[in-house]
Amino acid sequence: MTQRKRPSNTLRLSQSKRQSNSVMTQEEDEDVTFTQPSSSQVQRGLEKLTPAQVDQKTAEVVQYILVKDQKKIPVRRAELVKNIVKDYRTVYPEIIKRAKRIFEQVFGLKLVEIDPKNHMYILVNNLDTPAAAASPVKCPSNPKTGLLFVILSVIFMKGGIVRENQIWNTLKKLRVDPGQRHEEFGDMRKVVTEEFVRQRYLEYTRIPHTEPIEYEFRWGHRADMEVSKAQILEFMGQLHEQDPRSWSQQYREAHTGSSSSQNASSSQASTSRK
Repeated sequence: MTQRKRPSNTLRLSQSKRQSNSVMTQEEDEDVTFTQPSSSQVQRGLEKLTPAQVDQKTAEVVQYILVKDQKKIPVRRAELVKNIVKDYRTVYPEIIKRAKRIFEQVFGLKLVEIDPKNHMYILVNNLDTPAAAASPVKCPSNPKTGLLFVILSVIFMKGGIVRENQIWNTLKKLRVDPGQRHEEFGDMRKVVTEEFVRQRYLEYTRIPHTEPIEYEFRWGHRADMEVSKAQILEFMGQLHEQDPRSWSQQYREAHTGSSSSQNASSSQASTSRK
């Protein structure tokens, strides 16, 4: 009796990516069919609805995004319109505007569009103030957040792009082996290459013209929005019991300019990847 061969990790990863890409393509196609209403169309739409109806639909959108945020999954405009907004699409801009106000005033969160091309939203803590930035940085108490910080730290310290094998080599030194099931994280490879990527903390892309196939990591959109480089450098200093200023190049990068200049540098980095 012949035994069937088990699919390799590379094959399973490839199949998983194809399935994920298929779903994303479908959502992108649906988003193309949605045209952002003009201000006059929104006004006419509001005249046909009662304030209570708009408030109720806004509450549904807020609830939907909060549920998605529990798993740190970005929300696409296409899925919002299809699953929640539905017949209220003519007043979509007004609903989103009200939802943003609720997140800020009630939850202390910001609803941010991280990908204007594909219209993807995430929630970030609305604590980006000089006082918060100046406060001492503590090591992450959540083990998975600690794992993410280690990976983001390696990428930052290596100049913004790191080959996959460098990440695994670093984690092995911390006794976290991608080839073995971890007691705390489970399937390590899946957490790093799928979960963190789906949450947009990491970008995981194939390096062209490599045989066997190789991948590299960069910071994702959510990491750019939620994690400051100064915070990462403080984390590295605590990890290695070293003054963050001893990494002079990274220290200058982390502390140069205001948050607006950091956003500009992120934009430039994004442009350079294309």
